[in-house]
Amino acid sequence: MSRRIIVVTGGAGFIGSNIVARLTGEDNYDVVVCDRLETASSGKWRNLAKHDIADLWAPEELFDQLEGVADRVSAIVHMGAISSTTEEDADLIARTNFSLSRDLWTWAAERRSRLIYASSAATYGDGAQGFVDNDSPEALGALRPLNAYGWSKALFDRYAVREAARGHAPRQWAGLKFFNVYGPNEGHKGGMKSVVAQIWPKVAAGEPVLLFRSHREGFADGGQLRDFVHVDDVVDMIGWMLGSREVSGVFNAGSGRARSFADLATATFAAAGREPQISYIDMPEILREKYQYFTEADMSRVRAAGYDGQSTPLEEGVRRYVQDFLSQSDPYR
Repeated sequence: MSRRIIVVTGGAGFIGSNIVARLTGEDNYDVVVCDRLETASSGKWRNLAKHDIADLWAPEELFDQLEGVADRVSAIVHMGAISSTTEEDADLIARTNFSLSRDLWTWAAERRSRLIYASSAATYGDGAQGFVDNDSPEALGALRPLNAYGWSKALFDRYAVREAARGHAPRQWAGLKFFNVYGPNEGHKGGMKSVVAQIWPKVAAGEPVLLFRSHREGFADGGQLRDFVHVDDVVDMIGWMLGSREVSGVFNAGSGRARSFADLATATFAAAGREPQISYIDMPEILREKYQYFTEADMSRVRAAGYDGQSTPLEEGVRRYVQDFLSQSDPYR
């Protein structure tokens, strides 16, 4: 009998490839990746090199390929997106982050499959309304993202909730609002890598690292606060979702505790056995009006739904990332 399939879009990317690593390791499904590998020198293909995927689909082939295996698809884990918060092509963002997601929703709904997709903490905008994952139409409609990326994710969250209320939904669906995720397999992301990955070369060389000065009263230089969450914790939550078929909705995916960029840099130096050396530079003016000074996921709703996974403490997560991956000759999972 043919095995069931889980399709991971964006499966060669950062979070996607960590999901693929977990699913192929469990060997409960055939795992199919839909993604572009870009250039060989980008190293993106290395994110998949250690894992026995069943197939690799080009994004333009996605729906034709899905039709060919429709009776075997247990779930689609949709991580494919334009994830840059500074991307200027709003049409590209809308096509990739909204239109494609809408079409996958329709496909999964019509075939009674399941869809778990990547939303984002960027939907919360400046955080003035807090970070509670209330997925009522009224609460979602009140959010004001600061950039086109955040808007595209918020737009699809609102679409999903509206369609579900109309009875047109996949058998199970869940949107996960990722906060600041860090961990292995993000080397291809360039300037969008986590701060740990960006400062690591300086830390390894024994040089000072640069963080932004604060341009807001009440926040020290390097004291801007973020909810940093290890990618393993995010993958744990997705694994739980796949095993909890009765759970649907839009949920936060963070650590539940805000920490400063200075804390993160200090943890990176500690993981390398070095004393912290941190210098501060002015934030570019183009970022200042759109910069989030505080994010912290309220995790009570997903906990109430039954998720009991542990949140990796920042210092432990950074230590594992540095010592098990970044400092190794082969840094890929």
